[in-house]
Amino acid sequence: MKFYRRLSAIKAISFDLDDTLYSNKPIMLAIEKKMLAYFTDVLNSKQHAFIKADSSYNSRYWSPFRQHAINAQPDLAHDVVQVRLITYRLGFSALGFSDNIAQQMAQAALDYFISLRSDFVVPTTSKQLLAALSKKYPLIAISNGNVDTRALGISQYFQHVYHAGWQANGQLLKQKPANDMFVLACQELAIKPQQLLHVGDCGRADIQGALNAGCQTAWLSCYDVGKPISVLPHLELDSLSQLEQLLLV
Repeated sequence: MKFYRRLSAIKAISFDLDDTLYSNKPIMLAIEKKMLAYFTDVLNSKQHAFIKADSSYNSRYWSPFRQHAINAQPDLAHDVVQVRLITYRLGFSALGFSDNIAQQMAQAALDYFISLRSDFVVPTTSKQLLAALSKKYPLIAISNGNVDTRALGISQYFQHVYHAGWQANGQLLKQKPANDMFVLACQELAIKPQQLLHVGDCGRADIQGALNAGCQTAWLSCYDVGKPISVLPHLELDSLSQLEQLLLV
């Protein structure tokens, strides 16, 4: 554990989810393989002139359609669920399927992806830490992704869970490093931004984002997947368990 800035009083703690409470890279690699098999099975079952048996419908196929969707509606970049749905629809349409069939196939593919997205086990050490911290501090989750904390069995530890994207009330919460979710979290917890400690792996989304919002920050570098820090956090953690040493002694 390294300290770079003086910590002030902490009244609540926010956590990023992916690559903070668990290692997300192997999960996503496994999902990509399953999605490739899914698309191969679905499209090979279709008798359609635009579908080639030797084609690979991996991320390289879908990427141009994702970019096209974002170019047409930039706010989609903040909503990983909607941009994936539209990406799939555009990709199926390009294969010659009608709009209606393409939409149905896109929704089915998205549903399958979402079922895979939260089908893993959070480390027991992370759950134990959340349980211990939640007895002393209000905990919240602030994520750019779409993992389901209820399916993971950790939702009970959080007073609020914020995901970037369009909300049920029509509000758009922009992805970190935008301060939307940090501001909303502090408002709903009725605390000042400097009283929130945000824990995350990404030097840009988590550390720069939280600092810009006026929050304190803890950078977790153990999974080595997030962007490097360009501005110093309040502290650097070698493992999540160091929070226990810092906050529960």
